[in-house]
Amino acid sequence: MNTKPFARADRVAGLIHESLSLLLKKSISDPRLESVSITGVKVSSDLKQAKIYFVISDRASTKEEAFAGFKKAKGFIKYSLAQELKLRYMPEFQFYYDDSIDYGFHMNSVLKKIKNEYNTNNQPPEKE
Repeated sequence: MNTKPFARADRVAGLIHESLSLLLKKSISDPRLESVSITGVKVSSDLKQAKIYFVISDRASTKEEAFAGFKKAKGFIKYSLAQELKLRYMPEFQFYYDDSIDYGFHMNSVLKKIKNEYNTNNQPPEKE
């Protein structure tokens, strides 16, 4: 049985992730995309669709602004990546905001609140 450790779609997703991250860092000057980081890329098995997940590192930009920046730069991104990756077919890009980090911060704050309440409720009574 010949099993491949990674499917072609996974390898293409990794290439797109790396190349797009560098492209955002070096070649795209849109201020709406300055604080955007790519967190993941998922490519369909037929290599026709690529879902690109991103986060915003500072709160000066909003998700809507980032989506508008990606919409404007989509053609440039696709052309630049096609030149670099030299794939037979360049997937169609769809951009998604990755809210898992926001959810992680939320869960962390909830756990801290629970811990503080537990510590406050379980204090021994003070001696008078």
